[in-house]
Amino acid sequence: MKTALTIAGSDSSGGAGIQADLKTFTVLGVYGMSAITAITAQNTLGVKDVLEVSPQLVRAQIDVTAGDIPVDATKTGMLANAAVIEAVEDAIKANKLVPYVCDPVMVAKSGATLLKPEARDALVKRLFPLATVVTPNRREAAALTGVDVDRLNSVAAAKDAARRIIALGAQAVVVKGIVVGQEVIDVFHDGKEFYELAGKLQPAEKSHGSGCAFSAAITAGLANRLSLLDAIDQAKQLVNTAIQYSDGQGRGTAPVNVLAFAPRKK
Repeated sequence: MKTALTIAGSDSSGGAGIQADLKTFTVLGVYGMSAITAITAQNTLGVKDVLEVSPQLVRAQIDVTAGDIPVDATKTGMLANAAVIEAVEDAIKANKLVPYVCDPVMVAKSGATLLKPEARDALVKRLFPLATVVTPNRREAAALTGVDVDRLNSVAAAKDAARRIIALGAQAVVVKGIVVGQEVIDVFHDGKEFYELAGKLQPAEKSHGSGCAFSAAITAGLANRLSLLDAIDQAKQLVNTAIQYSDGQGRGTAPVNVLAFAPRKK
């Protein structure tokens, strides 16, 4: 069995963060491990409180885990602050954690800030160059490129944002969530070619944890030795299914149901 490590925040309601990541790893047949960067008190209505884990403890979790169990692929999600980002950078380098998927989590679906604004530069400078792929949604891509999010509303605009993110140091990028009619287009750019991955428009009220599940599915795919494009394609299918079959928990944005996805047999 292949292994994957998620370095991210905890969601007490189980819909996003490391909880979503570990469920996704399991569904895709990968043994999941975690290093927690922050403990959040949250539910489907929003984030109520956050306790950031010290950089030293984040680093220790990664080192102790990777020092015992070989890691086939790694992802990061919520990193909270620049000091944690620096610790994660050092740990990725020291433990040779590749392939590595960087989900640049900045803001929760409820609008709560999950990355301090002053930490964005650290995220870009320290982690983007290490990442196999970076997976921003529209809002994150807009923040990273300085473009108004309302203008990032077409495939052409997503391609331009992808080019700019590659110019920031990323090796490859997927700009997620471009709505075109009744489809949602994700634009993948590897620095040379563009690929458009289309899926049916799904209800936003059933999408809590969709970004976490997407990056976790890419990570699991890479752990299972899929090509990057195939891993992204599988992740797109998983998220579409997980939103479609959300069981509707909670009174806010319901969490995705990754357990509904059945991966293709090899």
